[in-house]
Amino acid sequence: MKNFSLIDLDQLSEKELKSIIDAAGKIKANPADYMECCHGKIMATLFYEPSTRTQMSFQTAMMRLGGKVVGFSDPGSSSVSKGETLKDTVRIVSAYADIVVIRHPQEGAAYAASLYSRKPVINAGDGGHLHPTQTLTDLVTLSQEKGTLSGLTIGICGDIKNGRTVHSLVKSLSKYDNKFVLISTPELQSPQYIKDILNASGCKYSFCNTLEEAMPYLDVLYMTRIQQERFSSKEEYERQKGVYVLDRAKLSLAKKDLKILHPLPRVDEITNDVDDDPRAKYFQQAEYGMYARMALILNMIEKGQDVIPSKKESTHSVCCANPSCITAHEKYLPHLFRETGDMLVCKYCDDRTLL
Repeated sequence: MKNFSLIDLDQLSEKELKSIIDAAGKIKANPADYMECCHGKIMATLFYEPSTRTQMSFQTAMMRLGGKVVGFSDPGSSSVSKGETLKDTVRIVSAYADIVVIRHPQEGAAYAASLYSRKPVINAGDGGHLHPTQTLTDLVTLSQEKGTLSGLTIGICGDIKNGRTVHSLVKSLSKYDNKFVLISTPELQSPQYIKDILNASGCKYSFCNTLEEAMPYLDVLYMTRIQQERFSSKEEYERQKGVYVLDRAKLSLAKKDLKILHPLPRVDEITNDVDDDPRAKYFQQAEYGMYARMALILNMIEKGQDVIPSKKESTHSVCCANPSCITAHEKYLPHLFRETGDMLVCKYCDDRTLL
């Protein structure tokens, strides 16, 4: 039995994913039935960058299951500030806990952590790459609020280039015969690997420059903030912020059964007067996230095993060209790629390099 870590929802079969989504619904309906399921278990949360919802959601999920939580929310207060490598941190912490949750600013960090952890690792966000538990939250929300995950026209608005929540969401919902409208400026449009996923899935998708143009056709609108922390300069951020704002006037163009989602935090992309509209589901979405993570924790602790994964994969002499990849910062990591045609795809961050 191997050590099971969740780096990307792609690792789950449709049946496994449905089982976790259904379990979240059951937990929401009868939370008292699950109060002691993780009694005696410990979860470690390693948050190398700021978080409110994700970190507290994981912590609350574990405590509501009867477990305990250790970890840090600021690497400056840990041995990381002394120069400790990710590998060493994870090896130590995974000896203390039954499950490890990591958020990190470098892309591929969660996968790197899973190579050295004795316990299951959950990716709580790695740079601008992926955020699978936010996507699980989104899927649980849609399952509860729309009653289906398929046949929807889904508008995604904002920073599609750097939005890890968006990347994970598109990857998952592309398996369910949905249509996508990608609403952004040209500078913040989807990275190529997400377009490749949509093309391979056969899902129809289109690009749009304005919310007004897309609103009448959408069943779901997924708003995202323009992420200042993902820009190389403040000037570049200032040119992009505030371009897309959902307000009552734009909402008047939408369907009556539209569902508005947002991974939060918001800045100025949804005005406060939208909050009371029954179509706004982003605060309920955050609550669904707790139940989604409770279901995931139960699933993974059941699968977990006290073993460091074997490293039988051959390494390449080629280095990943992505400066934000974890391999550019933690030099000891093996260079792992998968071959796709004449390209090497980095196993950590999905960046592409010519053979």
